[in-house]
Amino acid sequence: MKIAVLGAGVVGVSSAWFLAQQGHEVEVIERACGPARETSFANGGQISVSQSEPWARPGAVLQILRWLGRDDAPLLFRPRLDTRQWRWLANFLLECRAGRYRDNLRQMVALGLYSRATFAMLRAELDLSYHHQARGILTLLSDARQRDQAEADCALLRAHGVDKRVISRAQLLALEPALAPVAPSLAGATWCPDDESGDVHLFTSQLAQHAERHGVTFRFQTRVNALECGSGRIDGVSVTSADGDYQLVRADAYVLALGSFSAQIAASAGIRLPLYPTKGYSATVPLCNVAAAPQVSITDEEHKIVFSRLGDHLRIAGTAELAGYSHALNPVRCQLLLRRARALFAEDCCAWDQARFWSGMRPATPGNVPLIGRSRPYSNLFFNTGHGTLGFTEGPGSGRALAEIISGKGAPIDFAFVGL
Repeated sequence: MKIAVLGAGVVGVSSAWFLAQQGHEVEVIERACGPARETSFANGGQISVSQSEPWARPGAVLQILRWLGRDDAPLLFRPRLDTRQWRWLANFLLECRAGRYRDNLRQMVALGLYSRATFAMLRAELDLSYHHQARGILTLLSDARQRDQAEADCALLRAHGVDKRVISRAQLLALEPALAPVAPSLAGATWCPDDESGDVHLFTSQLAQHAERHGVTFRFQTRVNALECGSGRIDGVSVTSADGDYQLVRADAYVLALGSFSAQIAASAGIRLPLYPTKGYSATVPLCNVAAAPQVSITDEEHKIVFSRLGDHLRIAGTAELAGYSHALNPVRCQLLLRRARALFAEDCCAWDQARFWSGMRPATPGNVPLIGRSRPYSNLFFNTGHGTLGFTEGPGSGRALAEIISGKGAPIDFAFVGL
């Protein structure tokens, strides 16, 4: 089949690669000037199956209420006259029920494990260099309450096949000596030795190069306008090229992998996707004193910030902002990232004054489970979107799984694929 993949982030490029491997003729359409230039550009760098824990969980609402009105809160909610925002919040509340939380976690873990195996397969097959590290992920615990919650969460994850455990301060320091200045103030940490880290932009760009060499066509600087609908099928997708020319791209099937903007394009075909953007921030800072810099990827549970070593830079990323589609950088939230990093690590660790800031629109579903599979109204329209903060973690696996489904091979994992 001829398949048009809409979007060239880590999810879209992964979909294109695996579809081409299945023998399909693939064209990728992307409004940016190259792959991985938007949400897949500068995220936290974690491949974190151990963090397949939905935001929507019992007790989440009380925590969010405590953060209201604080510009430096891990989650910032700016109410808007936007029915999509309020509908998403209402569905989020429903997903906080214990039963929904457990089912969503089960699906996210299944997809994460499948995707982690897919990373390993790609590294074995292709010459990919993306600052990959297989040193695991540490999650810092600030107090006894967090430690007790972590014990329960780790037990649930282990029941689903994820090796995550609570460790002591001494064990934490043995794994990451760079945390020596703050270790006495911590209640401990969790440790998942099988998690990984790397640069999502480098990974996606190199996978796109391999895909192109295997026959995938990339059309950059081309804006997707709308889906053109027929009777039970998509007849084409209208696009506008960089020079302003309108075109109608026709294919046998279409993959919607436009991140947060998937909802807007789906709406052109009368489909309401339960997606809303959660803006995340990152700072990329050059390392100065390499010996004082962290080697292991770290998550700060209290502040919802992650730290990953990417070559000779430290990537600091986190926070979530439900405030529409604006990419505007909030200086308070930018400085929050640096302030927390400087509190954790030695002052001479990085050139803090040379930080480069970025924001990206992470496409979130209310329960954090991505939408992967066939559209119900249109037999030749497929979704691969809604991965939230786990786009890098789940992207290769979701692209591989969708290629199996489109090729008629069925669902490869126990996951609630759309339309199956």
